[in-house]
Amino acid sequence: MAPLSPTARTTLGRLAEKGRTDRAELHALLDTALVAHVGLDAGGYPLVLPTAFAVDLDGPDRDGTLYIHGSTAARWINAARGAKVCVTVTEVDGLVAARSGFESSMNYRTAVVLGEARVVEDADERQHALDLMVDHMVPGRAATIRRPTRKELAATQVLAVPLHEASLKVRQGGPDDEDDDVADNPWGGHIPLYRIAGAPVGDEGSRGPVPDDVRRRAEQLGASVEADS
Repeated sequence: MAPLSPTARTTLGRLAEKGRTDRAELHALLDTALVAHVGLDAGGYPLVLPTAFAVDLDGPDRDGTLYIHGSTAARWINAARGAKVCVTVTEVDGLVAARSGFESSMNYRTAVVLGEARVVEDADERQHALDLMVDHMVPGRAATIRRPTRKELAATQVLAVPLHEASLKVRQGGPDDEDDDVADNPWGGHIPLYRIAGAPVGDEGSRGPVPDDVRRRAEQLGASVEADS
């Protein structure tokens, strides 16, 4: 498995000691996070948009493939076709309450992926990518729901970005306070943050118990789900 930061563009400069080079850590972040932000040149101005995503480590691109999607009618999707894009994924794990404003910070895991966005034209790959996105939110869900229609597939575009050129930066723990600040102020630390789910809420058309795939995902995220719900 190739290490991270294979190019000068993704080699960290400032706070390089917080950089990680193990691709397994990048994969763990991409497995946990739910939203990616895609940055691109939208025709004379920069544009950054949030999007659902999924990763296929056995995909056609070197070191794995990151898939993102949008409407075929969206201007940004068409602007991204064959263009160089920047995809970022961030999870905030805590608030760092330092003894000075300069050292106040957040604990985080953040990835930056650079690459050329390839439009997924192959029907099988596109369907596979869309299934991965559904399963990224609720693992196993794609196999239990209706398959997309031709009309729905025609309205959906999928872009693939290779995971080869990427960087990962992680901050953990408490503040890096100066010794004088520690002597003058008795407390510094951090507030851990967690993503906690509530119990699944069915819509007006729901009948019967919560499906097993939804129940497992909710429980994985910390929800308490009644057996007969």
